[in-house]
Formats: sequence, C-alpha cells, structure tokens
Amino acid sequence: MPPTGYGGIEWIVASLADGLVDAGHEVTLAASGGSVTRATLETVFDDAPSLHIGSPWYEATHVLAAYARPRRFDVIHDHTGAIGPAIAAGIVDRPPVLNTLHGCWTDANAPLYRAICDRVALVAISHDQASRTPADVQLAGVVHNGVALERYPFRADKEDFLLFVGRASADKGPEVAIEVADRVGLPLVMAIKVSEPLEIDYFASMIAPAMHQVDVEVRTGVGHEEKTDLMSRARAVLVPIRWDEPFGLVMAEAMACGTPVVAYRRGAAPELVRHEQTGYLVEPGDLVGFAEAATRVGDIDAHACRAWVEQRFSASRMVEQYVALYERLVARPTGVETT
Repeated sequence: MPPTGYGGIEWIVASLADGLVDAGHEVTLAASGGSVTRATLETVFDDAPSLHIGSPWYEATHVLAAYARPRRFDVIHDHTGAIGPAIAAGIVDRPPVLNTLHGCWTDANAPLYRAICDRVALVAISHDQASRTPADVQLAGVVHNGVALERYPFRADKEDFLLFVGRASADKGPEVAIEVADRVGLPLVMAIKVSEPLEIDYFASMIAPAMHQVDVEVRTGVGHEEKTDLMSRARAVLVPIRWDEPFGLVMAEAMACGTPVVAYRRGAAPELVRHEQTGYLVEPGDLVGFAEAATRVGDIDAHACRAWVEQRFSASRMVEQYVALYERLVARPTGVETT
C-alpha cells in the first residue's frame, strides 16, 4: 500500500492510515512488505503475493498475524472479506472490531454477517449499499470512501478523448464505453486491468472484437500517476456499470481531477455524481442516452467537480467520520453500535 496498479480498497486503506496519523493517532497498518505509510507497518509477507489475491490461504495467514496480540489496540479496523471478521468474531479478549463492507450483498455472504453482526461492527460505504442490507443484519453506520486530494491533479482544460478505467469485466461495461466513443466520434483511452484469467478471457472474447475499426488506445498495468494524468486530461470518464456497485472510487477520482463522469444510474452512482453538475446519470441500458450525455460534458464546470469531492468525498472527511465511529464503539461495553 498504496497499490502500484489497480486497487481501490488498497488506496482507501492507505489514505485512511495516513490520514489517521496526520490527525494525531497511533496507527499500525498490517500490509505487505514494500508498503509506504506514515503508520507503523507490520508485515507477514516480505513481497506482496499479488498473483494470489483471493486465495484463502494467503489471506488467512495475513489475518491471523494482524489479530495477534489484539489488546495492543483501542480498536481494530478490518478491511478484509469473510476471513477477517469471522476470525474476529471468535476472539473474546479483544477491542472493538469494525469491518468495512467493500463488496455487494449476496446470498453467500449475508449468513456470515448475520451471524457476527452482534460481535463485529459493520459499516457500509454508501447509502445504496446500506439500503440493501438484510433486515436482520445490524449496521454501525455509513462512511463514504474518500480520496487524498493532494494525489489528484486538477486541470480545467480538457483534451479530446474519453476515458474508461476499470477491470475487463462485464460488470464494468468496457465494450459499452467503446460503443459510446464510436457514436460520439471521439478517441477512447482504456486504462484497463487484464491480469486474472477471467479478465483475459473477457478481453479476448468481448472487448477486442468491439474495438474493430474504433479509435481505442489500450493501456494495461497503469499506475496511479499515469491514471490520474489521464483523468485530469480526459473530456469525461465513462462508467457504464452493469451492477449495483457499492461505491465506485473511479467516479470520485475523476471528479477530483475536475473531470465529469457519465455513468449508468445504478448502485451508489447517484450518491457520487450530481446530475448535470458534476456529470450525467443515464438510465441503465440506455446506450443512446449515454452517448448523448457524453456529447454534453463540455457544459460541466471542472471546478464544480473538484469542489463536490472536497465537500463529500475527501480523505479528511472519511477520517473524521471513522474516528467518530471508533469513539462510539470504544465507549460501548459490547463494542458494537447499531443504527
């Protein structure tokens, strides 16, 4: 942390850890060797096992080490998936544990969260995500993800290209972005993650054919500086999502650079994008409407985009909200507060 390439959750955790230190707190970050942080770094793996992301064996090893000697801390903030909160729920002598829900609700994960929500505090990252919480699962609150604004260069004057940033996945709709760019008559730059087997297959079967005779530049392995440079220069960032994304960090990042967003009205997109002020929200599946919105992005004020992120989605605001939640959790005997 921070990630050298794709990694929205890693960026959030890195920004949160640094922000907490800047706010005067003592922070220990459990992350891979090579991480750069203002917190105290504790590692299990000397090198990040990036090729094994999603492996329960690597994650369990990391989590067990992170929960060693838990009484050293006033609160533990867990950003892992199933393994972290499951282990935390079984530890009796520990401080309050807060688990941020970075994924969407599914039939598979709901039973676990239902079983542990009286022992591990759960926080949603958007009101849309919170609204989808099963009725018998308790939440401690909602805290939007935040971006460290100093890492996002602002630029008011834009160049004549559109930008897609995301994974090679049907959920992200990359081939829709290609079709939109073709209809609008502008070049498209795709900063796209194509590293895992499913992503490689999707790129070959769906994205590559869609690129035929369309002005598309594909960039893989894009780091943060290259990504934010593209975002700051693009006329708009296209977010044609096909799923109810719990947050959508790309949208906040783009607007932080002063760049409007065109997105399908799904998931948390209406919380992030102010329609006709920082971008446009289009009804899901309306390709014609999406392309038409992409022709009107010149009407959006770049300064309004940046100001909106400063107001609602800054890392400092995220830190303040999490600290308030930590304090409430520590003050309660059970360490779990519900809304």
